[in-house]
Amino acid sequence: MSICKSSREVVVPPVLSQAHRDTLADIPTPLLSDNLDRLVGVVGLNRYNVKGKMVGSAFTVKTRPGDNLFVYHAMTLMQPGHVLVIDAGGDTNNAIIGEIMLSFFEKHGCAGVVIEGAIRDSAAFAASQTPCYARGVSHRGPYKTGPGYLNVPVEIGGQVIRPGDVVVGDEDGIVVFPVAEADELIGRARAKHTLEQSMIAEVSANDQPAWLYAELEKNGFDLGR
Repeated sequence: MSICKSSREVVVPPVLSQAHRDTLADIPTPLLSDNLDRLVGVVGLNRYNVKGKMVGSAFTVKTRPGDNLFVYHAMTLMQPGHVLVIDAGGDTNNAIIGEIMLSFFEKHGCAGVVIEGAIRDSAAFAASQTPCYARGVSHRGPYKTGPGYLNVPVEIGGQVIRPGDVVVGDEDGIVVFPVAEADELIGRARAKHTLEQSMIAEVSANDQPAWLYAELEKNGFDLGR
């Protein structure tokens, strides 16, 4: 972990392997969330891209609300496959990023942006393939005076995110977990997918699917069967 208030050297977190990124790109976030006790994940942010799955490694920024100086610093250090995770205190009075910064992300392979704060130029984000999640939108631009920190634990939508954590986002939201848990979580998510497909097939074939009635009876409901 590296705390940076100036131009001193910053330790950049490693990027998730391409194999893991390809695998997670095919797994919906609900399947991951269900295997994290349904207690883990970012809540309350809005998705501003229309298309594109977010899978990558967290490069974290903690900044003063309404200020993006240290976001600029992070942009010069991030690598393709990083998700820029910005804790701007949840304030939506001033946007932290806009279309100019988005163009940089697109050119440099940023895997996505997650902001506990606001964006502007929302139409540009809607047209982009770069995933973007934020607390809100504001036409008012940011300040650039700092202070800030790079690659420290941050809190986004009730979730603590650490540098290098895996960040997965789709139309249902964002799930975050340590990279060391990736293989086990992928296996459990695949097993859950197989189970859910069998449940869907049973609904199609049977007006009284066994799993539904078993769950109700387990909880004490007399179904009169």
